[in-house]
Amino acid sequence: MQALQSISKRILAALTMFTRLPLWRLCTIEAEYYKQVVPLWPLAGWFTGGLMVGICLLCQWVGVPVGTCVASSSMTAKCCCSCVGVPVGTCVALCLAGRILLTGALHEDGFADFCDGFGGGTSRDAVLRIMKDSHIGTYGVLGLVMYYLIIWNILTTVLGEMESAMVLLVADSFCKLVSSSIIWFLPYARKESEAKILTVYSRPSLMEVCGSMVFGLLPMCLFFSTSFIIPAVASAIVALLLFAYMRHRIQGYTGDCCGATFIITEAVFYLSLVINGNI
Repeated sequence: MQALQSISKRILAALTMFTRLPLWRLCTIEAEYYKQVVPLWPLAGWFTGGLMVGICLLCQWVGVPVGTCVASSSMTAKCCCSCVGVPVGTCVALCLAGRILLTGALHEDGFADFCDGFGGGTSRDAVLRIMKDSHIGTYGVLGLVMYYLIIWNILTTVLGEMESAMVLLVADSFCKLVSSSIIWFLPYARKESEAKILTVYSRPSLMEVCGSMVFGLLPMCLFFSTSFIIPAVASAIVALLLFAYMRHRIQGYTGDCCGATFIITEAVFYLSLVINGNI
């Protein structure tokens, strides 16, 4: 019973950390559980990616009466403009907006701080100091603008051609698995007292790593397509290159680095789908 309660609190802590769901109201979650949330990050991807799929399918459902084709099932529903009343570009914007609302722009905030820190910092201390500053700078603004221009165009192409909107769930969960591996390879770059949330994530056990892999890979296995192979490999390679760069610049990682890794690897996943021409 105690083990089940511990697992439940870890899941609640992870969903509280990575989304804006007010699950902390259900019970008191001790600080120690927040140190163990990273292996459950892919599980949070089920919620964020699932929300995006839901919005996409809702756009299709709204357009069914006026559309020009009928989907055989929700799992194989096309999201192209010819099949939905809501334009695919608008659908993509709504999907991205929905995820931002659910996460509180957590990953985007980390990515902006990462761009500011690594773009403007000339030394380890300068990078860490800039990333901790809550104000956004030029590099952060430019990074977010470029990211959304790229991801909107990529997703408009992907959702316009893919047979299933479930690619959104697959990419979200898998890229959070890849990003969560940052704590397997790098130490935390700051002291715990200097962390933004005053918490340093603990390194996962072998069982936790296996659980994280299940959460991250299960959607890809359930909705498997050979077109996912190259994007998955490309995302993993880019993540490893980012980890090497972080080790070189700040000898570790921060929470902002986690968010930035997810944003970048997810963009690489979708971009690889388009470049590979398997959509």
